[in-house]
Amino acid sequence: MVTLAEVAQHAGVSASTVSYVLSGKRSISTTTRQRVEESIRKLGYHPNAGARALASSRSNIIALMIPLRTDMYVPVMMEIAIAVAAGARTHGYDILLLTGEEGPDAVRRVTGSGLADAMILMDVELDDERLPLLRATDQPSVLIGLPADTEGLTCVDLDFRATGALCVEHLAGLGHRDIAVIGEAAAVYERHTGFAERTLDGLRTRARELGLRLLHRPCEGGYDTMAATLARVFDERPDTTGFVVQNEAAVEPLLALLRQQGRAVPEDVSVVAVCPEQVATQASVRLTSVAVPAQEMGRRAVEQLVAKLDGRGSDEVVLLAPELTVRASSGPAPVGP
Repeated sequence: MVTLAEVAQHAGVSASTVSYVLSGKRSISTTTRQRVEESIRKLGYHPNAGARALASSRSNIIALMIPLRTDMYVPVMMEIAIAVAAGARTHGYDILLLTGEEGPDAVRRVTGSGLADAMILMDVELDDERLPLLRATDQPSVLIGLPADTEGLTCVDLDFRATGALCVEHLAGLGHRDIAVIGEAAAVYERHTGFAERTLDGLRTRARELGLRLLHRPCEGGYDTMAATLARVFDERPDTTGFVVQNEAAVEPLLALLRQQGRAVPEDVSVVAVCPEQVATQASVRLTSVAVPAQEMGRRAVEQLVAKLDGRGSDEVVLLAPELTVRASSGPAPVGP
C-alpha cells in the first residue's frame, strides 16, 4: 500500500504539503498542487479513510435514504441511487445506503453519529416527518422529491404537476374527452407521496380547464387487480378512450386486457404513460410517454449537495421540465357511429 511519505518523495515535497493538498486546509501553489496530484495518480495513493476523517472533521460519506417499499417501482429508485453514487464518487464521496422505513429515526442516527457529512432523501411525502429534523440541523441535505412546504429545503424533482398536465393536453389534442388514470397502489396516495399527488393534481387541473372528464383509480398493478380496475373504469365511464398510466407494474396487464376485450391501441383506446424510457420502449405496444429522468435527478441532487458542502449552495427547488415522446400507443379518438 502506497503511503503519504512515498507520495511526498515522488513529488519532491514534504509530507505536510501532501496533507495540505488533500485536506485543502492551506493554500498551495498551482504548480505544487498539480505535481502532488500527478504523483497521487501515478502511485495509486488512497488516503486512509479514518485518518482523513480525523484530519478534516469529515467522513467524505453521503447518506442516501431510500426506503424500499413493496408498493414502489424499485428499478427507478435504484437507477436514481446508482446515479447518486456515481456522481458522488466523482466528487470524492462514498455513499451510505439506508433502505429501511425508519423515517425520522434514520435522520437522527445520521446527524447524531457523524456517520455522514450530508444526506440525500428520497420517497418524499407532502408532509414528510423527516423534514422538521432536516430544518433543525446544520448538516447539508437535498431531497429528491417535493414536499408541500419547501421553505428552508433544497429539492430536485421532475415537475410532476406539469407532467400530468402535459399528458392531458396530448390526449385532448387528439380529441379524447373521457380519460381514465391508472395510478399507483392505494398506499402510495394514503402516504401522500409527493410525485403521485402532484401528478394527479396536474391531471385534474388541466382536465378541468379543458372541459374533459377524468377518472382516477389506484391499482396494485398485477393482472387480477388491473382486470378489476379496468372493469370498474368501463362500468363507470363506458365512453373512456384515453388512459394515463402512472404505475409501471400495470402497463402490460392493461395492454393485455385491452387486447382481450377487442379494444385496439391506439385505434380504439390511447394509452400514455409516466414511466422510465425502458418501460415505454419495451412494452408490447411502444408507449407514448413522459420519461422519469432518474439519472438526471440523481446527478443534479449530488451537484446541489456538493455545492452546499463547499459553502456555495443555497436552498432552492430544481424542477426538471417534462418531455413527452409520441410513440405507437396514442392516436385520434375514435369517431362514434
